[in-house]
Amino acid sequence: MVGLGSDREDDLESQLNKGALWALTYGDLMSYLMLFFLLMYSFGLTDQGMAVLESLSEVQKTFGGEANKEFLDKKAAIVKEEELAKEIKARFKSTTDLNRFAQVDLTEEKIKITLREPILFEVGGIDLKPQAQAVLHEVAEFARPMPSKVIIEGHTDNVPIPKGSRFVSNWVLSMARAYKVLTFFYEQEHLPAVRLACAGYGEYQPVVANDTPEGRAQNRRIEIILVREK
Repeated sequence: MVGLGSDREDDLESQLNKGALWALTYGDLMSYLMLFFLLMYSFGLTDQGMAVLESLSEVQKTFGGEANKEFLDKKAAIVKEEELAKEIKARFKSTTDLNRFAQVDLTEEKIKITLREPILFEVGGIDLKPQAQAVLHEVAEFARPMPSKVIIEGHTDNVPIPKGSRFVSNWVLSMARAYKVLTFFYEQEHLPAVRLACAGYGEYQPVVANDTPEGRAQNRRIEIILVREK
């Protein structure tokens, strides 16, 4: 009888242990679900989002896990990008010419700084105006702390290049202008070469129709693209 009672006690203990393990697993599942929804919520936030993520990190530690440092670092970089974009946008708005001829657009994939021709170049030329260097310095200061690629894109209107010009097409002109900005960033602002790239699109990516002088003026532009953290 003693052996039988002992077996029953062992069975009971085994069943209780199984129940405890099940409850522990269920508790872990609920905890990670909560963490998941907090993560999803924080994606839509900026400074508030960072506070949520820090709280989330503490919750993970409480439940015996480790904080996802890589994710927190990436989120911090995203927040910093947004703050810097707002700052340079405010600087552009505070200057009359920049407010008229410059634009900053922020999306999930990139930060795009558009500088129209009057800021940077004479009509048909590729030499940077004196004031252009000050504007590009501001852009370089904005880009410097970010690890992202800096892609300079040149665009023109559809007016044909005059015969005898040093440029055989709008394509070549747009590329020459983009390269001019790239070399300024590299030689004068000392941005790392590995981060820099340029392209010329000529007349083939207009933002508006080329059927008015105003439209053509909008299409003659340099776009500086900063690829954002994912």
